[in-house]
Amino acid sequence: MACMHDHSCEDHDCSSNWSLYKHIDLSKVSALNEAVPGSVKSVFKAWEQRLNSSEGHLESNDGDPELLVFIPFTSDVKIKSISVVGGADGTSPSKLRVFINREGIDFSDAQSMQAVQEWDLVENLNGALEYQTRYSKFQSVGNITLHFPDNFGGDTTQIHYIGFKGEATQLKRDVVATIVYELMPNPSDHKTKAESGGGLSHIE
Repeated sequence: MACMHDHSCEDHDCSSNWSLYKHIDLSKVSALNEAVPGSVKSVFKAWEQRLNSSEGHLESNDGDPELLVFIPFTSDVKIKSISVVGGADGTSPSKLRVFINREGIDFSDAQSMQAVQEWDLVENLNGALEYQTRYSKFQSVGNITLHFPDNFGGDTTQIHYIGFKGEATQLKRDVVATIVYELMPNPSDHKTKAESGGGLSHIE
């Protein structure tokens, strides 16, 4: 399902307030089959800058339109929608398959694994479309892998912007908060009056 931006974005979830851009661990973003190493990082930007390609774009190698993009987040996120702005002249990706919390996926894995969700994309050159997720399946997302298997007939696949809308949790990745509390005091943990030699004992 796609959301058309025919409404005021300030009144809907498509406003920049819902953008997860600032929660992307950009230094660890990677792509397979990118023509220019590291160019994948240029497609992640603030929502307001989604049509600005001055810093480059992601493009597949000539004659091979398939792309695989790995995006880790700095905290667990809940993803409501995904937006993809592709290139012109048939170079936009025509399909998107998504995997969640799976690291090290290659093309062979992506082709054989069951995706969490798939979309048939349309050419979205002006960034006016968002693809809604099955929200219940996109909770506690630590990383996401996007598989673009094909395009609309171009020799290469071009992507100018990838955006996620949703919410981030407060807990950072790799940080576990453990709360230990005592339901019933263990007598061996606390000296009794007799065992402590009389007098009062102060238990911290």
